[in-house]
Amino acid sequence: MYDKILLPTDGSKNSKRAIKHAMQIAKHEKAELIILNVVDSVYLTGLPEEDLITQTELIMEEESVKILEKVKKTIKTCPIVQYDESVKLTTKTVTEGNAAEVILKVSEEEDVDLVVIASSGKHMLDRFLLGSVTEKVVRHSKVPVMVIPSKNNE
Repeated sequence: MYDKILLPTDGSKNSKRAIKHAMQIAKHEKAELIILNVVDSVYLTGLPEEDLITQTELIMEEESVKILEKVKKTIKTCPIVQYDESVKLTTKTVTEGNAAEVILKVSEEEDVDLVVIASSGKHMLDRFLLGSVTEKVVRHSKVPVMVIPSKNNE
């Protein structure tokens, strides 16, 4: 049923909770697990100098690589996740664009069958003022989306 599963992650505590669910489904379905980190560089356009923007983007890309490596390490070493070598792990970093839009685009480009994403854990006011990546993905995804709630939502 699921051949490719997309796991967007920002390295937060709550996104780590989604790893366990994504891995269990990937193992059961013998699916590929695509781990995605989006570096939302949209906010950098207001910086005054091009050099500063470029340097900041490089730092953000390095952090993204660290996040992805940390997620892979968690997947392979955490006993709760119970990694299975039959699951193909693919990592992907996208450095430009709105996080929700990138997740939706990658979902289509990679032809995924399921998106497993953590909720932001934000309060209603924060969601109203800032928007929610998870909410936008749920509303606009063409494939099923499994949302892992934050601990304080349980």
